[in-house]
Amino acid sequence: MSKLYVVGTPIGNLSDMSPRALETLRSVDFIAAEDTRVTMKLLTHFDIHKPLVSYYEHNIREKGELILNRIIDGENCAIVTDAGMPCISDPGEDLVRLCAEHGVEVNVVPSPTAAMSALAISGLSTSRFSFEGFLSVTKKQRNAHLEEIKDYKHTLIFYEAPHKLKNTLNDLYETLGDRRISLCRELTKIHEEVLRGTIREMIDYYEDKTPKGEYVLVIEGAAEKQEEASDIEAAAEFARKEIDNGKKASEACKEAAKKFGFSKSEIYSLIVDN
Repeated sequence: MSKLYVVGTPIGNLSDMSPRALETLRSVDFIAAEDTRVTMKLLTHFDIHKPLVSYYEHNIREKGELILNRIIDGENCAIVTDAGMPCISDPGEDLVRLCAEHGVEVNVVPSPTAAMSALAISGLSTSRFSFEGFLSVTKKQRNAHLEEIKDYKHTLIFYEAPHKLKNTLNDLYETLGDRRISLCRELTKIHEEVLRGTIREMIDYYEDKTPKGEYVLVIEGAAEKQEEASDIEAAAEFARKEIDNGKKASEACKEAAKKFGFSKSEIYSLIVDN
């Protein structure tokens, strides 16, 4: 039986293409690609001519079976994504699972990944971290995700598209509080940039700027809570006074979160419960 090769490609700079990746792409019978137009440009640059099969989120069931059957029938296949490692926040994970279920051997040809590259230059702790992928576009699911991880002590890594960055920063601030963050965009490309600061500072920075390029957000984990219960109660009392002075509850809790270092949701829950 033939194999599936999971082949990483550059995240921006074509000079990062590995000799082994090139050798593999030249040797397989066909290539499964997230966007065949993007992959065709890559292959053309390296003078590689192989049949392409479109394989993306909305056709994974149909095309996955087709790709699997071709491998079982004796063809070698490489799967690639538009940039970086396939199968990481990517439909390729379903093809790997399908192959594993049917006893098809899967080999990996690694490449740079945006998440690990951003973590390495973030200036934040790299000893423990979790990759959280993309936040859901559904408000309820986004909030549930952030609530689940808000007390994690390790570094958090997210991917985000430019048109959603501002809303995401606000959601992070409201749920996680004001933490250190590194915004890494367009890694390895001409306009590569790393912005380091706090979430609040990033919100202010983009108040009159339009985010451009693909982003990796690296956020410090929750601080060890050495505060006594009285400290968060003090934050809640501060918020109550702000409300008495005419502020909306959400705004009062946001101010208290900034002043006392707790998340807005923690303070709000105390006010509602009382």
